[in-house]
Amino acid sequence: MDNKIEVIILTGMSGSGKSKALDTLEDLGYYCIDNLPPELLPKFCQMATQSKSVDKIAAVMDLRSGEFFESLFSSIEELKNLNISYKIIFLEASQDAIIARYKEGRRPHPLNPSIIEGYKMEKENLGEIRKKSNYIIDTTLFSAKDLKKYLIEVLTNNEETEITIQITSFGYKNNILKDADLVFDVRFLPNPYYIKELQDKDGLSKETRDYVLKWDVSQTFIDKVIDLLKFLIPNYIKEGKSVLNIGFGCTGGFHRSVVIAEEVARILKKDYKSLYVSHRDRKKKLWIKE
Repeated sequence: MDNKIEVIILTGMSGSGKSKALDTLEDLGYYCIDNLPPELLPKFCQMATQSKSVDKIAAVMDLRSGEFFESLFSSIEELKNLNISYKIIFLEASQDAIIARYKEGRRPHPLNPSIIEGYKMEKENLGEIRKKSNYIIDTTLFSAKDLKKYLIEVLTNNEETEITIQITSFGYKNNILKDADLVFDVRFLPNPYYIKELQDKDGLSKETRDYVLKWDVSQTFIDKVIDLLKFLIPNYIKEGKSVLNIGFGCTGGFHRSVVIAEEVARILKKDYKSLYVSHRDRKKKLWIKE
């Protein structure tokens, strides 16, 4: 009798943390392969079904693998025909984060001597597989420890009533939060920027938090957002959604969006244990008058 196996295809941008992710999958008991040519995946999985020692496989596949797309898509179809369960995890990060990581590691980009050009080429070329992915994880704000914790939460989450929620604050001045499922604009709330004592205190400080939350409009907004999310999240779960990305934006991403993201997360945490909060632009302190 064939052994039932589970397959994770790990792909995404160079420098986004695929090697670190593969280490985590290995810790979770997956048989891990780096840079596997896509056309070999179905054959390897077929062999694994005959083995009693391998029931979980994780393979990194990216543009280093040569004729990537045609062979990957045909391999995925072959897995379906073999009735082999698989999931695709796509890792990405912002251009600035990728550049910083390559400079720190003093490594060339695999597609182009220019890191920026390599990033642009790869982002365009990976668009199709990104659309087909089960999970899209932005590692821009993640440390290696954060990524490991996030992956463990996602992959060991077997409860039908559970979902992983990522709440992120951001500043519109630094571009809208990409790939969010829901985005809320909080620029209508009273702005601590105009209070001299609060200009340099971000949304994590008690003083700024108290200022933003003291207004009736802030409390009404939070109540309405929570009501909406308590309606949406169970319905997302029913439809099989396993990761929900929620963004809160103000002008610079330093004051209001940070406060609201933290407060909404605090309330939702009572019902959803797998919840993360990050603040994309909190350290940039771009003061733009509104």
